[in-house]
Amino acid sequence: MRLVTFVNSEGLELAGALIEQDQSVLDLQQAYTELHGGRAAALSSVLSLAEAGDEGMELARNIVAKAPSAAVQARASVRLRAPIQPPPQMRDFSCFELHLRQSFAAARRLRAMRTPDPEATLKAMNTSADDRVMDTFNRQPIYYKCNRFAVVGVDDQFEWPAYSKALDFELEFGCYIGKRGKDITRENARQHIFGYTIFNDISARDAQAKEMSGMLGPAKGKDFDTANIMGPCLVTADELEDPYDLNMIARVNGEEWGRGNTRDMRWQFEDVIAHVSQSETLHSGEFLGSGTVGNGCGLEQLRNLKPGDVIELEVDGIGMLRTQVGEKGNPF
Repeated sequence: MRLVTFVNSEGLELAGALIEQDQSVLDLQQAYTELHGGRAAALSSVLSLAEAGDEGMELARNIVAKAPSAAVQARASVRLRAPIQPPPQMRDFSCFELHLRQSFAAARRLRAMRTPDPEATLKAMNTSADDRVMDTFNRQPIYYKCNRFAVVGVDDQFEWPAYSKALDFELEFGCYIGKRGKDITRENARQHIFGYTIFNDISARDAQAKEMSGMLGPAKGKDFDTANIMGPCLVTADELEDPYDLNMIARVNGEEWGRGNTRDMRWQFEDVIAHVSQSETLHSGEFLGSGTVGNGCGLEQLRNLKPGDVIELEVDGIGMLRTQVGEKGNPF
C-alpha cells in the first residue's frame, strides 16, 4: 500500500491510501464506514495503523482492494502532509560513504577558496578530523536526533530560514518502525520495518559550518521550521521487494544534480535498527533516515539553492518528492 496523511476540503487530517496510479486518494476511515458501518480505531491515522500491527495492515489491505467510490477523492483536491506528522521520534543516520567523503572534500575546498592561494592551502590542509569521522563511520552506524516538529509534507509550504544565505537539499530515504522492540537482532530487524518514504533533509550550510566545530552535531544548520520534508507517501514494506536496489535521483529546476542507488549503503536499516535498539525500545512510527546518498546534495558540487528553485527527489518504488524553495526570510 501507498499510505498518506491528507487534509480534505473541510480541513480534517485523515489517513488514506494512494490508488489509481497515485491520481486518487482513498479515505480509509470513510471506506470502512461505507463497507462495514461504524469506525475502526486502527484507521484513525497512519501512526495508528503502524501501531495496530499485522491485524491493522490486513484490515487496510482489504479496504484498499474494495475501494468504495464514495470514499475516493482526486489527488489534486487534497493536501498531502508527511506520512506521519510528526513522527514519535526521528533519527538521521549517515549510511553513504561517498557522500561523506565528497562533502568533506567540498568543505575543504570552500575554506581554501577564501585564501590567497586556494590550491596551495588545499594541499596543506590537515584532514585528520575528517579521517577520524570516517574511522567511526566504518566502525559503527552514526546518527543524530532530528527536530521531529519540523517535519512537513509534499504540499506544505517551505520556509527559508531568515539567518541563512546558503541553503541546500539532501536526497535521502528512510524507514518507519512498525512493531516496537528492544535489543533487536539484525536478523529480525526487517520484520520491525513498517514502510519507507523519501526524505529531503534541508540544510543551512553557512550555519552548519559555524557550529560543527563544537563537536555536538548539527543544530541550527538543520533545526528550523519545515526543514524535514517527507513524502509523498509511505510505501509499506511488503511493496518493496528489495529496498537496497533503488535508484535515487535529484533534480533542481528540471536539471539533474545527482543520482545514486540504495545498494551503496554502508549500513543498511537492519544494521541501524540493531544498533539503536541496544538497551533502548524502538516505538511504532519512529523514523530512521538513511543519510544523504552520494552526489545527493548541492554541497558536493559547490552549489546552493536559490529562492524559487524547484527540488525534485525521486526514488524507485516510492515516487517523487517535489518542493519549491520559498523566498528568504527577513533577518533578525
